[in-house]
Amino acid sequence: MAAKSAVNIARQVKPLVSTTPLDAKIRVLSLYKAWYRHIPYMVKDFDIAPTVKDCRDVLRSSFKKNSHVRDIRVIDMLVIKGQQDLKEVVEHWKQPNHIMAKWFSEENVKERPKDFISKFLAGHE
Repeated sequence: MAAKSAVNIARQVKPLVSTTPLDAKIRVLSLYKAWYRHIPYMVKDFDIAPTVKDCRDVLRSSFKKNSHVRDIRVIDMLVIKGQQDLKEVVEHWKQPNHIMAKWFSEENVKERPKDFISKFLAGHE
């Protein structure tokens, strides 16, 4: 009997912060601008090797990586995480190795020695 009288039930979810897609877009753009403006200070304060241009390129690529997201709740969660990361950098709660690991992870991986002598000299065997 329950199968015959199936009713379309749409689950109403409560938004995290943004109520409209336009509101979410404004929050994303303001987060991008805040990161963009803080990058020169981050490079200078933490004395990291990449240039301001390199950091801005990584910032742009990380925002473009999530450009396919359309769910407002997911966008809000990503914005909140981005704001937390920015606050950690601004307040110097992160160390340079944290920034390098998050932003330039593929460049920080050192190639491991492959032959016996190199492993021995590096202290692996």
